[in-house]
Amino acid sequence: MRHHFIAPSLLAADFTKLQAEIDIVNDSEADWLHLDVMDGRFVPNITFGMFIVEAIRKMCKKPLDVHLMIVEPDKYVERFRDAGADVISVHLEACDHLHRVVHQIKATGAKAGVALNPHTPVHLLEDLIEDIDLVCLMSVNPGFGGQKFIYQTIPKIRKLKELITTRNTATLIEIDGGVGLQNAESLLQAGADVLVAGSSVFGAPDPNAAIRQMKAIGKLEILV
Repeated sequence: MRHHFIAPSLLAADFTKLQAEIDIVNDSEADWLHLDVMDGRFVPNITFGMFIVEAIRKMCKKPLDVHLMIVEPDKYVERFRDAGADVISVHLEACDHLHRVVHQIKATGAKAGVALNPHTPVHLLEDLIEDIDLVCLMSVNPGFGGQKFIYQTIPKIRKLKELITTRNTATLIEIDGGVGLQNAESLLQAGADVLVAGSSVFGAPDPNAAIRQMKAIGKLEILV
């Protein structure tokens, strides 16, 4: 049976009580913790870098899913791996030599992800899909949390799933942006494997319950 993952996005957490917010994830049914690294160049926002990821690694018991929304990510792959990243995703749009960067990530021992902006078609991954562990489909324009979900993402998931199935790869499909209980079932039915949930978790009255509800949709299983 397919395993599905819930990856709360720390971008939506209260950074004045970071340990408490991470403990919520530690004590929940979430599978990964999603970290958005933004440089103010690839996207119009700046979040945090390697030192904060390293600090989070010391607090978090879950695998760290690090999403690099930065230019020239090849310069920083090893440093984010050393900081504690278990999954490292780079943007296709930020890489002149994507094949090289994917294999650079894999050489560190991390899982290699490729992220696509909403306007970027999935067929651009046809020549590389066998080498990619995870494709992160942005369902909002990257740069800020709390945006509305772009529903064109759902047929895009189906196209990507068809490519993965045709090539018989184990590539996971991750959805990032505007994900919550209102669309989780549709995303999973379309073929998504990983749901990144920010505001819908950390903005909920009971974040643990929100994670539990998303795990329950479609009889989701916790990865052991």
